[in-house]
Amino acid sequence: MIKTLKTYYTIIGFLFLILCVGNCAYCSELYEVKWVNDGDTIVLKDGRKIRYIGINAPEIEHQDNKAEPYAYKAKQFNKNLVYLNKVRLEFDDEKYDKYGRVLAYVYLSDGTFVNNEMIDKGFAFCLPIAPNLKFEKLFLKSQQNAMSLKTGIWQNWEDSNSEYVANIKSKRFHKKKCRFAGKISKRNIKYFNTKWDAFWEGFAPCKKCFMDR
Repeated sequence: MIKTLKTYYTIIGFLFLILCVGNCAYCSELYEVKWVNDGDTIVLKDGRKIRYIGINAPEIEHQDNKAEPYAYKAKQFNKNLVYLNKVRLEFDDEKYDKYGRVLAYVYLSDGTFVNNEMIDKGFAFCLPIAPNLKFEKLFLKSQQNAMSLKTGIWQNWEDSNSEYVANIKSKRFHKKKCRFAGKISKRNIKYFNTKWDAFWEGFAPCKKCFMDR
């Protein structure tokens, strides 16, 4: 009888362990957000700077560069979500960027997926960077939803027909005269007539030739 009970409790304990491992909400540590830099970067109480994976929010004013449209609205939306709140971090294949920032998927304690929320509400666009592509399809679906609703950065959109050259491999699109456009191999080239079409298919603009709207 005693041996049977021991076996029973051992099995129960093992099943509970599997359940905890399978549910990150129960086994992952929560960290307090002490600062919000902009729409895609935060600083934790322990000092780590976190860059949201897979998204890019409009740049706020820095150095000699003016703020991009909706930059401060994106920052405020992000702040409303995470500032002084506890967040859970999830990582992908690559954990740090070239600036030493931690690359992460960020979740609130109630399960809200912050990266996706920024895109879904129109305050950021998809920025796929290999090898961290775990949620690329989800982010694109959310972006297309925001574009369809013309919310946030997608409202009052002004576009003109022009030829944009995209790289299927890097998921970036360029103006035709961009020097990087000329380096794309023929098998990786895709053409778009508008920026809207490029964004709709999940391509992000090249920083060197990005055009303000």
